[in-house]
Amino acid sequence: MLRYTLMRLGIFAGCFVVVWGAVYSGIFPRGFGDANFLWVLLLSMVLSAPISWVVLRKERDRASVRIVQKVDRVKANLEANRNQEDVADDAARAQGQTS
Repeated sequence: MLRYTLMRLGIFAGCFVVVWGAVYSGIFPRGFGDANFLWVLLLSMVLSAPISWVVLRKERDRASVRIVQKVDRVKANLEANRNQEDVADDAARAQGQTS
């Protein structure tokens, strides 16, 4: 998951540099007054999202598989703990009834 996040951040940073260069060279319009940085940031986010969606598809699928495996492992551990508690509780009740 960290790898995907870093790759996505890298794509955003690349888009930011390209948009910043395009705005300051006059290819893209400048923002109003002091909002120029916000304009560049917003435009970079809008451009990097679809690029990340297409370029990082395989990495996103790998991260998804790892997350599902981890969730399944945690569920199995919880179920195992729940079963151990049930067995211990049944044993204690059975011992209490025989005494």
